[in-house]
Amino acid sequence: MTHSESMERLPLQILWDWLRQQSLLRSPFFPVLFSLTVYLSCCMPYVCLDLLGSRLTLLHRFKMQPQSKVTWAMAWRCLCKIFYNHVCFIFPLSVVHWYFRPVFSPPLAPEMRTVVRDVLACLLLFDLQYFLWHLLHHKVPWLYQSFHKEHHYYTAAFSLMTENTGVWEMLSLSFFTTLNPALLGCHPLTEMLFYITNMHLSVEAHSGYDFPWSPHRLVPFGLYGGAQHHDLHHLKFKVNYAPYFTHWDRLFGTILQGENTQRETLKRS
Repeated sequence: MTHSESMERLPLQILWDWLRQQSLLRSPFFPVLFSLTVYLSCCMPYVCLDLLGSRLTLLHRFKMQPQSKVTWAMAWRCLCKIFYNHVCFIFPLSVVHWYFRPVFSPPLAPEMRTVVRDVLACLLLFDLQYFLWHLLHHKVPWLYQSFHKEHHYYTAAFSLMTENTGVWEMLSLSFFTTLNPALLGCHPLTEMLFYITNMHLSVEAHSGYDFPWSPHRLVPFGLYGGAQHHDLHHLKFKVNYAPYFTHWDRLFGTILQGENTQRETLKRS
């Protein structure tokens, strides 16, 4: 290992050494606690903005559907669904996974460039998987009615509705999230960082806010859809099926873009 490779690996090595010392990492409780902690941590800033939005009028200019309001009742409904799914389904499955596939903890952390490459590869693969799953569950009426309609209970997106889904949808997305790092042979630390990145982007896409620093404004050439892209999906239903990137919707002719389109739809409604 060269000196430059050692320096590149050092920050991740310190983090990985610390994680390997934590007994919780090898516990069957870790996956469900990690999942809930990451999800709620990603949601919390937007929840605060939603619930305080009526007092902060400055926020209205960044909210894509300013006429919609997130109430405590809406937040509580989503939280109940999230905890129910995690306790009744994610936890039992994580115990089975833990029993048959014990936690693997190699001594060396991955290199930074490897982490970036693998996380991006996992995101691109997840983007394709969910696009096809999503398209199918909108095009086949009984699939939509039976499995995906729950996620469209609200037409204005907000952060806590990200995992407001039925059991089949939750298990499908969890399967894709778990499968991709395994297919690509990712380091366990890379797998955790992919999960955090994936969850953050998913919550941001459902946030209902379009800030100057939102990912779709930072990624050039309209390659990334983000919150604006996905908010239009919840508003119009039959467009923008990909969760993050825009290339699959462009290829299939299902893309709809633009703030003007969103405003015109809201005026008509």
